[in-house]
Amino acid sequence: MTHVGKCFRGAVKLEVSGAPEGMGYCHCSSCRSWSGGPVNAFSLWKPDAVKVTAGAEHIATFQKTPLSARQYCKKCGGHLLTNHPTLGLVDVFAATIPTLSFRPGVHVNYAETVLPMKDGLPKLRDFPAELGGSGAVVAE
Repeated sequence: MTHVGKCFRGAVKLEVSGAPEGMGYCHCSSCRSWSGGPVNAFSLWKPDAVKVTAGAEHIATFQKTPLSARQYCKKCGGHLLTNHPTLGLVDVFAATIPTLSFRPGVHVNYAETVLPMKDGLPKLRDFPAELGGSGAVVAE
């Protein structure tokens, strides 16, 4: 299965293929600030499953930490994806892929939440152990 996404204006287009490695919500202050919301809905993909199909020349990158290189469209400011090179994964914002059936499985960095969510999903203090975090559950 292939899903097509684009920036806010449509100058940058991308495709994701196959199934995501995971989906969920991040509550860290960086993701909240970057997304402009109280949580960020993510979908994680292997890098070879994500392709920019148009407008690559309009993509800019902001890298606050070595863990994440956030990419956005220089023309409209629309956020596209975040490369996580140390994890070997790319986070494509769930809202960027409108045909993806978003099925979250976890909350990460829940210790930083500003919006408690009662949805029955595991709430991890930081990241899953297999991604270098503690794997510690803080709620539900």
